[in-house]
Amino acid sequence: MSRVHDALRRAEQSGAITPPAPRSNGDAHVASSPSYDAGPNLAGLLEQVQEVPFRTATDSLLIDVSRPHEAPMEEFRTLRTRLNHMKSLQPIHSVVVTSPSPAEGKSLSATNLALAQAHLAGNTTLLADFDVRRPIVHTLFGVDRSPGITDYLLGKVPLHQAMRKIAGTNLYIMPAGEAVINPLELLNLREVKLLLDRLPTLFNWIILDSPPLLFAADASLLSTLCHGTLLIVRIGHTTIDSVTRAMQSLCNNNVVGIVVNGARRGELYSKYTYYHSYYTPKEKDLDEEKSGDEAEGEEVAETATGEQA
Repeated sequence: MSRVHDALRRAEQSGAITPPAPRSNGDAHVASSPSYDAGPNLAGLLEQVQEVPFRTATDSLLIDVSRPHEAPMEEFRTLRTRLNHMKSLQPIHSVVVTSPSPAEGKSLSATNLALAQAHLAGNTTLLADFDVRRPIVHTLFGVDRSPGITDYLLGKVPLHQAMRKIAGTNLYIMPAGEAVINPLELLNLREVKLLLDRLPTLFNWIILDSPPLLFAADASLLSTLCHGTLLIVRIGHTTIDSVTRAMQSLCNNNVVGIVVNGARRGELYSKYTYYHSYYTPKEKDLDEEKSGDEAEGEEVAETATGEQA
């Protein structure tokens, strides 16, 4: 057996994942001659990932899984439920989250969806920041940008060093890594496809944050490598023309849904706002809460009687 076959067999038996061969950051022909060890056995990789504390800025707008009754958490749990239902009907493991234009909330939506998915027991989730041009995931979680995805693809670090595990959760993140001058060429590497093909053996969900569709071709390329695309739009910001052009720019027709961002609670819920507040636990003394529930129940009964009359 050749030395190459011996090396592949040893890698499979040990479970070690080696990074791609080192590359020059400015090589214009970086996608022409990839060298990559497929490393089919990923056993033991997650145990090597560094664990970091879960710390976010107070103004980060991330959902708080410890307060599940808040409206934002409820909305992302609804989105999670729909995606998990779709997954039960067809093989969906990786989703690209993008938007037509900047400032439409795609990164926050991707992060909050990943947090909601990771809140389920045993639902191991990876949030990968493929928006190499303007990354934000590392800022939201208070970690270093590098090492990350680009460092791994450039052959500078092994795969486990490009990841972080958020302590106390099922969430893993891959920061963008060091800045590169040729992000689209880097994403065209064969290593990217092999990486995205292998990750479902480790994670139930892989969620990719990517640049806006109308400002870079990165998201369109990534959509061809993933099982689905989630389009984020913002009320009062995104136009119908932008959505149309964004959909037309996608190479694959694999859009699994459109998420409307920036809506006010009153615009969506109307009477459900009362329903939601009625079933949301309040931070009161038990006696006061009981008394309040009884009074609220009498009011509901009176309202129902009036409607029947």
